[in-house]
Amino acid sequence: MKAKSPNDTKAELIVRMFPSDANPAGNVFGGEILKQIDLAAGLVAQRHAQMNIVTASIDRVNFLKPVYVGNALIVNARLNYVSKSSMEIEIKVEAEDIAKNTRTLTGTAFVTAVALDKDGKPTPVPELVLVSDEERKKFAEGKTRMEQRAREYKLVKERAEHG
Repeated sequence: MKAKSPNDTKAELIVRMFPSDANPAGNVFGGEILKQIDLAAGLVAQRHAQMNIVTASIDRVNFLKPVYVGNALIVNARLNYVSKSSMEIEIKVEAEDIAKNTRTLTGTAFVTAVALDKDGKPTPVPELVLVSDEERKKFAEGKTRMEQRAREYKLVKERAEHG
């Protein structure tokens, strides 16, 4: 497995928003935005792992401003953190008003993806090569978030098992 940098796997997804993506007032559904977030994150994770991946969680989703019919939805995704088989992908969502040539930050999120082997079991992924101070900072912050997610997951699982 060849280690990769965040720049090796980053992705930008651009999709035009149509009336079928929105409510009658022209605001794009949050679910449509979540779908595009998941698609972009999956692309980044699969580029890094070069195998089947699944989404384990989407968290800290912030819808900051609305996206409207006619806007180009721009989803930027980059890898922050890699552990044994899981990866944290940071998402920034923008809406581009094409007529005005303006972009507005409309949302952010973190997605956790897990690499799976042919039997559907978690499997190791390549290490993340950190070049800049910013990449090292994002990696450390991602590690902290992943550890918190693991604690929360354990609690949720225990509660589910014990009613």
